[in-house]
Amino acid sequence: MTSRAQALAALTAPGAPFEIVPATIEGRAWRVYRNAVPSLRDVLASTAQHGDRDFLVYDDDRCTFAEHLAVVGRLAGRLAGSWGVAKGDRVAIAMRNYPEWAVTFWATQALGAVAVPLNAWWTGPELEYALRDSGAKVLVVDGERLERLAPQRSTLALEALIAVRHRGALPDGVVDWAEAVTGPGSGLPEVVIEPDDPATILYTSGTTGAPKGALATHRNHCTNLMNTALAGALGQALAPTALSARPSAPPPLPASLQVFPFFHIGGLTGLYAATAFGAKLVLLYKWDTELALDLLVREKITATALVPTLLRQLLESPRLHEAGPEALAAISSGGAPVPPDLIRRIETEFDRRVSPSNGYGLTETTSAVVVNSGAEYFTHPDSIGRPVPVADVRIVAEDGSDCAPGAVGELWVRGPNVVQGYWRKPEATAAAFTDGWFHSGDLARWDDDGLLYVVDRLKDVVIRGGENVYSAEVEAVLIEHPAIEDVAVVGLPDPRLGEEVAAAVYLRPGGRATAAELQEFAAARLARFKVPSTVVFLTEPLPRTASGKVLKRDLRESLSAARRDG
Repeated sequence: MTSRAQALAALTAPGAPFEIVPATIEGRAWRVYRNAVPSLRDVLASTAQHGDRDFLVYDDDRCTFAEHLAVVGRLAGRLAGSWGVAKGDRVAIAMRNYPEWAVTFWATQALGAVAVPLNAWWTGPELEYALRDSGAKVLVVDGERLERLAPQRSTLALEALIAVRHRGALPDGVVDWAEAVTGPGSGLPEVVIEPDDPATILYTSGTTGAPKGALATHRNHCTNLMNTALAGALGQALAPTALSARPSAPPPLPASLQVFPFFHIGGLTGLYAATAFGAKLVLLYKWDTELALDLLVREKITATALVPTLLRQLLESPRLHEAGPEALAAISSGGAPVPPDLIRRIETEFDRRVSPSNGYGLTETTSAVVVNSGAEYFTHPDSIGRPVPVADVRIVAEDGSDCAPGAVGELWVRGPNVVQGYWRKPEATAAAFTDGWFHSGDLARWDDDGLLYVVDRLKDVVIRGGENVYSAEVEAVLIEHPAIEDVAVVGLPDPRLGEEVAAAVYLRPGGRATAAELQEFAAARLARFKVPSTVVFLTEPLPRTASGKVLKRDLRESLSAARRDG
């Protein structure tokens, strides 16, 4: 039986599809995939071969690869001709997972411009911050986000604001989507794009509260694309013979159910992986288990990626068997730690006929940089797996030395998948990167077999249903409430979401507030997923160290105990 090491060596050997070669990039020595496409524009251009096959499906709307390529060409021509978008300019996208999101992203890449995906949960002020910080030239926005931006719209320095799926008449100066993509098809514009040209700015919240734009290159994304393809090829190579010897009937065409939002690096990976692999991409407005199961059957879904809470809902549905034996040949999960019991459920439910995987990654590492897949997914369910072959990983002690197996330190990553830094934030970049090594903020350890385990987080972050909620950002909002003397935000375990956002509040003398009032106060200033679902009022000041730092571990334990007792 072929071992994982043998299969990986064969797939990455000289002359193999995933051959790895040395390269010097910005003075640093890397390992790169010889056969990686140079740019995302090249990925787009390659879709001409898929012609009339379905590409994007949303409700009753269907778009073939040929239709998609044509409308991308029209929008790219309009962006360049009417609004002067050129290589390096930023185009922001703020909407749900609609087909227009994909068209806008690919039109941006066709021009060599920089796509700026904005979190669809954000409030108007949060959207405004990212638009100003990125210096976006054009914003393509759906009707919900357009309404949310109404108070800020007149002050935004945009060449064009294009509205998608809106209701009623548009405000003056806002361009309707249908107008933006109307015109003769002129194909893709001619532009030279180098691998290390910028491709995206994805915003990630920080411990200081202000979001930072992670600047990723075409090389970053194309390396991620190759990592994704290699993971699939490795899964097939390691599949038991009985499972890999399929019937003589042709296999189903690849079809993916897209659940992760496109504005997340995991969702963006899903978009360009489907584009590159010629897969049908089925979109959801929002998660609905019954609808997802309907789509599994109707669209013959072969793959999906879900945060653990949604994966659990899918696996626990009594309707799962309706999808048939060919459905969900590949299941991946990420965005939050995957509970071992959920991994065992996959093993039992599918009898190992699927190729499961769990990825560990961040926006700064351009999605998964460590992957647990194949047999190790079941035998070591608490591990995040092994680094992708072009990335280097260190576990670093407080003194800067490398930790021995078993010892806990901070996980550092470098490689062609790690972003250049943060857009126009040199100080934040210097704090997070050392000679190309990105400091993840996660505490981890190696075992003796080279598997990685994350044991805790250094960053003060709550992971709620796959969304990162940085405590400092929420605390900075709540402390503005006139009744609050002091506040700390922590994550508490939640069986559905992984963690919930909890606020411990100490009121000023004479101050009065209810949990509902504070939640409403926060909701007016923050995206809904950041609003604390639990508010606990303390009768004593917050526990702090001698230097004034809140003892959040102690606070988390006391709040968890209070919740159990209450």
